[in-house]
Amino acid sequence: MGKTGSSLLAKLVLILSFAVVALGSNTVTNLKAFYLVQQWLGSYCNQAGTKCCYPEWGKPSPDFTIDGLWPYSGDGNFAYNCGDDNYDVGRIKFMQDELRKSWPSFTCPQIGRKFWVHEWNKHGTCTKSVLGEIPYFEAALNLKKQANIYQALAKAGITPGNKFYSLKDIKRALARSIGFHPWVRCNHNAQGHSQIWQVTFCADKSGKHLIECPYIPSGRNDCASHIQLPPYY
Repeated sequence: MGKTGSSLLAKLVLILSFAVVALGSNTVTNLKAFYLVQQWLGSYCNQAGTKCCYPEWGKPSPDFTIDGLWPYSGDGNFAYNCGDDNYDVGRIKFMQDELRKSWPSFTCPQIGRKFWVHEWNKHGTCTKSVLGEIPYFEAALNLKKQANIYQALAKAGITPGNKFYSLKDIKRALARSIGFHPWVRCNHNAQGHSQIWQVTFCADKSGKHLIECPYIPSGRNDCASHIQLPPYY
């Protein structure tokens, strides 16, 4: 091979090397836990400037519903967007009724299955070495049953409405009922009141059993000392 050919080959190898690094930069190389994020859609929908729509199959019963299942790696990062995937939504049709109940979206116009596709493409593709397309959704649904936030709060007398509750009481109620400490995030309604929005519990590397979260991102203590659990949308 001549010098020109050798030079072109070297450049090609270098380009491919960079491509491999780029594609692999977000993969989970040291999976440590899964973070199951649940949200109260009442708090999402009552923010200033936010419009929500009920799903075409009707308004779900009040509940904390799945926002996502995030893989967390030992280097302190949440992997995401780990490459394109040929997502076949038809493969999870058999669990569609349960997904509609436990993993709905109130976005307008209603995006339905696109929400599940988005979550798989953003987070699920990073778990393919541990959970495939179907096990990923099954894991999220099973973990939600283990972390029944709405039920845990109701047992402690914390119910939707305009009343303010102590953030400490909310965390204590969740920890006592579910057995693990939650990561609670808040947002603000149109009146500027702090309200519970997301609650996260963690699972082990298999995605089957709840564990204590190994890491809580800094700068996420965005709740006031007393917060609301607003009416469901």
